[in-house]
This record gives sequence, C-alpha cells and structure tokens, in this order.
Amino acid sequence: MNMSSKKQHISPATINLTSSSSGPVYIETYGCQMNVSDSEVVISIMKENGIHHTTDIENAGIILINTCSIRENAEQRVWGRLDVFRQMKMKKPGLLVGIIGCMAERLKEDLLESKKLVDLVIGPDAYRELPSLLKEAGTGQKAINVLLSREETYADISPVRTDNNGVSAFVSIMRGCNNFCSYCVVPYTRGRERSRDPGSVLREIGELSEAGYREVTLLGQNVNSYYWNNTGTAITDFSDLLEKAAHEYPGIRMRFSTSHPRDISDKLLYTITRTPNICKHIHLPVQSGSSRILQLMNRGYSREQYLERVAAIRRIIKDCSISTDIIAGFCSETGDDHRQTLSLMEEAVYDFAFMFKYSERPDTRAANNLPDDVPEDVKSRRLKEIITLQGKLSAKSKKGDLGKTFEVLVEGTSKKSDNELFGRNSQNKVVVFPANGFKPGDYVNVNILRHTSATLIGVPVCDLEGGK
Repeated sequence: MNMSSKKQHISPATINLTSSSSGPVYIETYGCQMNVSDSEVVISIMKENGIHHTTDIENAGIILINTCSIRENAEQRVWGRLDVFRQMKMKKPGLLVGIIGCMAERLKEDLLESKKLVDLVIGPDAYRELPSLLKEAGTGQKAINVLLSREETYADISPVRTDNNGVSAFVSIMRGCNNFCSYCVVPYTRGRERSRDPGSVLREIGELSEAGYREVTLLGQNVNSYYWNNTGTAITDFSDLLEKAAHEYPGIRMRFSTSHPRDISDKLLYTITRTPNICKHIHLPVQSGSSRILQLMNRGYSREQYLERVAAIRRIIKDCSISTDIIAGFCSETGDDHRQTLSLMEEAVYDFAFMFKYSERPDTRAANNLPDDVPEDVKSRRLKEIITLQGKLSAKSKKGDLGKTFEVLVEGTSKKSDNELFGRNSQNKVVVFPANGFKPGDYVNVNILRHTSATLIGVPVCDLEGGK
C-alpha cells in the first residue's frame, strides 16, 4: 500500500461512539488515511442505527480498533493495546472488544482464539454488518465477517467527519488494489480494485462544501487507476474526476493520494497545471532506485521509467513538490542496489519522503518466494543513510522557498504557541506564521523568512505591506 502524505505517520486517531443498547463505543484508528476515512464510515453506520459517540474510553461498553497490516510494527502496537483492553475487560464484565480493518482480515483466527479477549472481528468490506454483529457479540458469541467484496464502496454513506478543524477532509474514491506488489498485503486484506460512481464522489464533496470545508483529499490505493464506465454514461478516469470536482467546487482545494508511477499520465499533469485549486504536490512512491529490485517488488516500472515520470512532472507543473516512499533492505538488496536508491533520490530531489526498513509480511509474494536475507543491522544502516540524505534534500527544498510567498490554508493553532497558526501551502509543506486575527479555514498569503527541519516560517504579506 502506498498511502502517504499523512499516510504513513498518522498518530492513532480516537473516534468514540455511544450505543443506546450496549453502552458507549470507542474506536481507535491506526494506519493510513483510508483507515481514517473508513472509521468515519463506521461512525455513520452506527449513527444510523441509533449509536452515538462518547469521548471517554473509561465509559466504553464497546471498543473497536481499526487496524493496519502494512508493517509489522503497526500490528504489534495493536497487540499491545489488546493487552491493555484485557485488563479493562477484567475490571468491567460485559465490555466488548472488536478488531476491524486490515488486521481483522489477515489474522482473524489468531485474533479470536489466541488472546481470548476479542469478541468480534470485522473486515473492511463488512462494516454494514457491524450493528448486527455487535448484537451477536453481546450474547456471548464470537462474531466474525471478513468476506471481501468486488462491489462494496460505501458510496451511499455520508461519513461522519472526525477531524478537529473542520477544514480538511478525506474522500475515498475507490477501494482495493490490483497491483500485487510482492511486499504488500493490501490486495489480500482489502480485495480487488473497484471505483465509486463519480456522482457519489461529487455529492460527498458537495456536502463538505456546504459544511464549510476548504480542502479534500481524494483517496485510493492507486488513484491513477480510478475508472468508471457505467452503461449509458461517459467513461470517467481519474483525471476527468479530479477536473470535474475542481471545476464544480472552485472554493475547495483538491489533493489526492496515492499515485502509482506506472499509471500517472501527462493528461493528469496538464489537468493539475491548468486548474488553480488542484494542489501542486504529487506523492510518487519509488520504493527502490534499482531496476532489479523494482522487478522483484513487482512494481511494474524501471528506474529509467520512474525518472521519466519525475521529469514530466517537473516539466509540466511549475513549482510542483514531489514526495515518495522508500524501502531499505528489500530481499537480496546489495550495496550497489542501495547506492542506486541514493543516486535516484539525488536526481529526483524529493521535497520529503517516508522511509522504512523492509518488514516481511506473511502470505505476500515476497514472503512466499523471496528470502528476507538482508541482515537487520545492514537494513538499519542503509535506512539511516537514506534518512540523512533526505534530510539534506528537504533542507535544500526549504531553502529554495526562502523569500517566496505562498497561499496557505490555515488548519489550526501551532503546537508551540497560541499566538501562531499553521497550515499548508499547495506543495503540502507546513507553514507557521503569526495569528494576527486569522482563523482556521482562511487563506493567507505568507512570505517565507526562515525554516526548521520540518516547517517553513514566515509572516502574512499584509504585515510586510503595513496593514491587513
């Protein structure tokens, strides 16, 4: 799975519900934006069935954990939380604990049997069944539904938004994946690819617009492969959908994640460059700079083909930022393969990146066919070198922004000072600046004066001009 930007390092989000029949329900969400979006769908389903939310886990009658299986440490965190919930169940008889999402699909038997504390296990395509399964679990039976679907997109459900700022929201436009990268569990935990009716996507964006949201991120495991061809309607690809959304809602800024290098087209790039409210940022996971390793990963492109797409982005879209995902120490990776990754990074000049050691996931093609033969200390050393290089590239990117003025969408108050706000520019870079009466949802032109390793720091242009 290549779900980045907020994708890989989202802190566990907590979403809380109250059931009129079973007591309060609490949800913890781990992983990518798709899981955050799914939890919002779950909340809507619960609400339609008379279930409401609470903000206190101590009062919970039901705990649901929306899980991620992309990397081993994500699963380990969930097992750790289950140990905490074991203690809660001992103190509170009748407390129900459920696992939903990708981990539910992958580890259904282990979850129900090994810990003796999970009461229900629900896969990502079975959320409509949650109310009835909760009722079943409440009778003391183990409740499970992890069947994958070729049709389910939850297109008719209006998610209940859980963000705190009311400014940015996620809209899932498709589910599943057909790529079968050799290291990835997503096709097995989320099923095959299927796209939503474009009308339902536009309806959801319209609801967000009416609610005052100023930015949406269109989500898919590979948004570039979005495709809708219903009888009696025109064929719609991702570029068409993005352009329709941007034109229909010009007051909303559009982002998307994630792009697959094999499928990102010049048509999409030209759509971005001629449409002002489509953000100039593309997340383009590379994973490795070695064509040999890319072939073993079943990524569907070579080093040269990837760099050609980077060159096209730079040529067609002025001031576009590019971010990526990189895996260190994949099966049989040599020192030369690693050096090719470093050299590709220098050629691509990424603005930021999400970087990880290879973590073998059971039942993937790599786990079944390729030995995980790079020693952990070598993986760690190579990852450190990748992180160090990206730090230099990110600093170079931020240094190039000094003196520039960016339109920034305010998202909230800075963590360091109540007198400062933060937001992101079109390039998805975080910008901090004096509050000066601005509020979340405002667009502010900010002149960049300096930067830290993580943020750009500036002042509103009105301050430089002597007035608001």
